[in-house]
Amino acid sequence: MAARREQSLPEVSNPKAGRDYFIGPTYEAGLMLLGTEVKALRLGRANIADAFIRISPKGPMLYHAHIAEYDFGNLNNHSTYRPRKLLLKQAEIAKITGEVQSGGAAIVPLKIYFKHGLAKCLLAVGKGKKQHDKRHDLKERDAKREISRALSRRR
Repeated sequence: MAARREQSLPEVSNPKAGRDYFIGPTYEAGLMLLGTEVKALRLGRANIADAFIRISPKGPMLYHAHIAEYDFGNLNNHSTYRPRKLLLKQAEIAKITGEVQSGGAAIVPLKIYFKHGLAKCLLAVGKGKKQHDKRHDLKERDAKREISRALSRRR
């Protein structure tokens, strides 16, 4: 039997998440997608920079995630910004809901990727950063960059 090669599938990440939130505990959720959404996602044609997650009576939903229309689709192509249901266990939903209701927290999608052929969304409970926290992070990053430059010049 020939060994199956794993093809590298694109991973869609959220660059704003680390900049705008203190990232707390993370959870892996399945995504309920349509066929053309899966095909477009496999091509890497998605953006979750402005996406957010809310817990509705139907369960957790991913809003404002842009998955581009599949080029080779037909009239049954999906809507690009439609809400998508996330698949989590009831215990995880209860834990996330408790953390969000305690105040000042939001559920943020970190990335969308494929695991064993299934679309997954890595989400986290994050607390919003203030402007001075963001400035402090920039200063730390610049300091680390200067240190690495000085060390590389020394070698």
